[in-house]
Amino acid sequence: MKEIERLRQCLEAVRAKTDFVPDVALVLGSGLGGFADTVKIEAIVDYKDIPSFPRSTVLGHKGRFLFGYVGDVKTVIMDGRVHYYEGYPTKDVVLPTRLMKLMGAKALFLTNASGGINKAFSAGDLMLITDHISNFVPNPLIGENIDELGVRFPDMSHIYDLELSAAIENSAEKIGTKLQKGVYIQLTGPSYESPAEIRMAAALGADAVGMSTAVEAIAANHAGMRVCGVSCISNLAAGISPTPLTHAEVQECADKVAPIFRALVTESIQQIAEIINK
Repeated sequence: MKEIERLRQCLEAVRAKTDFVPDVALVLGSGLGGFADTVKIEAIVDYKDIPSFPRSTVLGHKGRFLFGYVGDVKTVIMDGRVHYYEGYPTKDVVLPTRLMKLMGAKALFLTNASGGINKAFSAGDLMLITDHISNFVPNPLIGENIDELGVRFPDMSHIYDLELSAAIENSAEKIGTKLQKGVYIQLTGPSYESPAEIRMAAALGADAVGMSTAVEAIAANHAGMRVCGVSCISNLAAGISPTPLTHAEVQECADKVAPIFRALVTESIQQIAEIINK
């Protein structure tokens, strides 16, 4: 089956449950799992109810689409993403992103928890993603191009939309929270990086490292969505942190910063909606 036909099947399954048409798509990373409690939910669609749709297998990723209002902005929320390290090819990892585009979303807001490489960062910081390095995971556009979504060789000069990024900076200032800025590098996981790998990433110009996001941003940009992203620096990376890394540490830090993270995302979505609906 061609990927566009698979996407249409998925869209048909979603439309059988809701006709909600979002303006903004939001992907919840670690630390934002409770964000749904702040949203006026109109409909919920579990991934298991969508044919040939990848399932989240990571603890804390619920595996469902939430349709509702963030303030007064029509938003579709991925409450649980899928990752390359779960054994999915990247075309499956980005299928939800492409599906949200077909649902009607004009902008994609990506969030994640990451390890801090930049020595000026501290655990608990929020970082505006200004660019990414994705060479260490397979590009999701490899294979037959989906002409209905985008061109064969899409430009990636400004993957992270400058206007939307400025809106996030304005939002951070409005709510009175510090916002770092930097380059995110996606590695495969699921093991955390070695100190030597972190030195390599730093030499390449990365400020934060994680196991998601970049491939989703590529697919969204290819499909004509406007992309922005914020990363929660939930720990300092190996070789920078003096202690071994654990998922529990990542989750604990993400949970602590969650109220500020939620406030930033909520305010940012209001401003993003104004921009994309001009």
